Amino acid sequence: MIEVKGVCKSFDDITALNNLTLNMKEEEVFGLVGTNGAGKSTLLRIMTGVLEADKGEVIVDGKQVFDNPKAKENIFLIPDDPYYFPNSTVSEMMGYYSSVYRKFDKNKFSYLLENFDLQGNRRISTFSKGMRKQLAILLGICSNTKYLLCDETFDGLDPVMRQAAKMLFAKEMDERGLTPILTSHNLRELEDICDHVGLVHKGGVLLSRELSDMKLNIRKVQVVYQNEEEQRKAESHMDILLHENRGKVHTYTVRMPEAELEMCFEHVNTILLETLPLTLEEIFICETEVVGYDIKNII
Repeated sequence: MIEVKGVCKSFDDITALNNLTLNMKEEEVFGLVGTNGAGKSTLLRIMTGVLEADKGEVIVDGKQVFDNPKAKENIFLIPDDPYYFPNSTVSEMMGYYSSVYRKFDKNKFSYLLENFDLQGNRRISTFSKGMRKQLAILLGICSNTKYLLCDETFDGLDPVMRQAAKMLFAKEMDERGLTPILTSHNLRELEDICDHVGLVHKGGVLLSRELSDMKLNIRKVQVVYQNEEEQRKAESHMDILLHENRGKVHTYTVRMPEAELEMCFEHVNTILLETLPLTLEEIFICETEVVGYDIKNII
């Protein structure tokens, strides 16, 4: 388990993280999402011990991570823009990582290289952005760490490679208990793989919940009323986060359990009443609008 306890980090007069607290359970896919500049990348670097927190601490399986090689050997970070030694080949980078991570599996790496059609003797400087990201994922997987932290995990990968990466994560979770921690601005990519989601904004946590629970507490409903009086009656009992109106069709995003929502319309005369599936992207928009991160304030 990774415990982030009251972490603060500033760069000169810029506050990147402000008393941030999160828990990341073992053998779950944790999705870390947030607004631009929320501090996600800074948090990942503190979690791996690359950066030191100004205040607070990160505990990995009971050990403080900063300046602690025993804790760090359980964590591999794939940054948004992976760094490779100048003019290095794939094989040379494998040699480096196998010297750092004692559990590195060279046989598995060679097997995956062939499957991903990456040549071991090729210079990485000749790779495309997607190929560099593929290589970083393979190095991370084959390092056999317990925790794999991936910043903008699927950025630059084509649809086939994105699916292949997800299948690799799932296979490693099943076979050896890997715990992936993923960040991405493409929330649809995270929605079909994450068990738990943490939403950060301006260096703090807005929410941290099981994805299934988030979808239970926020729901979307589409309604056509018989008249305006019926509309006012229903709206007076709803906790409305978003309300869109196109002609006679009203679409609400509300924060309330299903039973309570049903009670709101129990004595309301409607022509159409339908509950719609809610995406992680819609939940993100709703939660951040509550704290003022709203498209209407930008445009």
